[in-house]
Amino acid sequence: MTPDQLITFAAVAEHRNISRAAVALHLSQPAVSGQLRQLQDEFGEPLYLRDGRGVRLTPAGEQLASYAARLRDTFRQAHAYRDALRGMEQGTLRIGASTTPASYLLPYLIAAFARLHPDVTLHTDDGNTADIVGALGSFDIALVEGQVGADLPPDTVVHPWHEDEIVAIMPRSHPLALAGRQTVTLADLGAQALVLREEGSGVRQLIERAFARAGVPMRVALAIAGVEGVKEAVRAGMGVGFVSAMSMRHENETLCRLPIGPEPLTRRFSILVPHASAPSRLVGRFLELCLDGGARAQAGDPHL
Repeated sequence: MTPDQLITFAAVAEHRNISRAAVALHLSQPAVSGQLRQLQDEFGEPLYLRDGRGVRLTPAGEQLASYAARLRDTFRQAHAYRDALRGMEQGTLRIGASTTPASYLLPYLIAAFARLHPDVTLHTDDGNTADIVGALGSFDIALVEGQVGADLPPDTVVHPWHEDEIVAIMPRSHPLALAGRQTVTLADLGAQALVLREEGSGVRQLIERAFARAGVPMRVALAIAGVEGVKEAVRAGMGVGFVSAMSMRHENETLCRLPIGPEPLTRRFSILVPHASAPSRLVGRFLELCLDGGARAQAGDPHL
């Protein structure tokens, strides 16, 4: 039994999926499976069972997972301490981001950070808000949209960030666009076929809560993953979609965006820092860059 095997097992226990654990660990799936096999041989009994596309821990595996998670966290704290002592010349920063920040904010922030610290290795991973929060233990810092809930890992600090407006989008030939409206209400949208993001999306959660509060039923024509998926479905005539206003800043003339009124529909981005009791200087510097340059990144300024 080796520390690497236990750290691998902790990742599998966290993700309940060998492929996702391999991605989080930056290993191949066969390498992860090999370490799990060696660990099971060491204990002489199954630690997990296949369960559909994922895995389910046995009672022995659940107990081992608690030890493995503590070892992994101690290992990360030691790495953070090492990076703090070595300064900013070298090191690795693992960044998670939900879909909208990953697509429209993170590229600008990473470019600015890389100019300041060219020898730092940056690893990024994206998904919807639920995916990133669920894998938070794999990151040094994460940028998410919408509500993060109360079930965050211990030792996680949440920094409120910028507000983001959600707008309705439709083809320019759509009757709502042709009417010359400045805003559109939820009552207007309730009569339309709607295109929503996938389950777990921060935008979808916000839209569903807004319609529920207004007492307006939704006619969902399609649920599709990703911002660009929503845009393409709207272009194809599937209905009215909902996206961040940021995602429309470089849009061509095909689509029209309308703010949702009478009050703008907004949500707040948050920056999550796991392992906050022992953050590395890299995390501190990247957090500082986000807090200072986030508004310029939101505007698409390449010179942060």
